[in-house]
Amino acid sequence: MNNAPAQPSKSLFGAGLLAALAASLCCITPLLAVVGGLGGAASSFAWLEPYRLYLVALTVAVLGFAWYRQLRPAPAAADCCAVPAQRSFMQSTGFLASITVLAALLLVFPYYGAALYPTAKPTVSVATAPGGAPIWQTRTYRIQGMTCEACARHVESAVQQVPGVQSVAVSYDQATAQVRYNSAQARAAQVESAINSTGYHVQNPTR
Repeated sequence: MNNAPAQPSKSLFGAGLLAALAASLCCITPLLAVVGGLGGAASSFAWLEPYRLYLVALTVAVLGFAWYRQLRPAPAAADCCAVPAQRSFMQSTGFLASITVLAALLLVFPYYGAALYPTAKPTVSVATAPGGAPIWQTRTYRIQGMTCEACARHVESAVQQVPGVQSVAVSYDQATAQVRYNSAQARAAQVESAINSTGYHVQNPTR
């Protein structure tokens, strides 16, 4: 007779991991877009952002229940000579600990993901005005769809590739990008096109 306590199932582990992944997809995909060249796919999961807190709560609840089932004491065996059932690796405490650590890394990704972006230097234009000085312009673009710092870094990386851009400052919480560029080489439409290529969308630009 097997009196071993029920162990957490693989489906329970998977549910916790998937919930953690869903909670962070809106911030992971911008990095994947830069590294993998996915372009407009960056904002594909932005719709998940309003549900992030619920997904985090679901992750904690599922993994908490898994740990409860893993660590609760075994009931007293009716047969003192009964041999405890062998646990598979995927039912072990070590495997559950690995799943928990991975889920935690996914959940906190929005707080460290921006640091993983490759460094891109602006391509500063050498073109000048007839008087001999660059024609510097600063323009502020309002951007729709950014949800975290990783989104802002994705936009910065794209705009910095436009020849003539000197500096880019993107704020996801204010939904703006302030770009300084040499208008003798770059055009406002080029900057707007670079932003739109990330999957986020420029609203009416303002000076």
